[in-house]
Amino acid sequence: MQNTTIKISKKTKQRLDNLKEYKRESYEDVIIKILHILNQIRKDPVSGNRLLGKIDGNIMGGRGYFKEDEREGKKNKTNIL
Repeated sequence: MQNTTIKISKKTKQRLDNLKEYKRESYEDVIIKILHILNQIRKDPVSGNRLLGKIDGNIMGGRGYFKEDEREGKKNKTNIL
């Protein structure tokens, strides 16, 4: 995969940071999640809003989108998307 650099304002970076479900979530993962939610809402608004509610609950409740298994240093994916 090729990477690229984009410039964003500090305010936009802070907004992306606020959408992270866990501390080490990459900006790429956050943007992919946003795009997935937008596409889901376009197809089926009820289902998309339900998905958004789950993610919002994870952010507010401190539960991660991916829970890290500290004992083994692996990521245990609990992907809700």
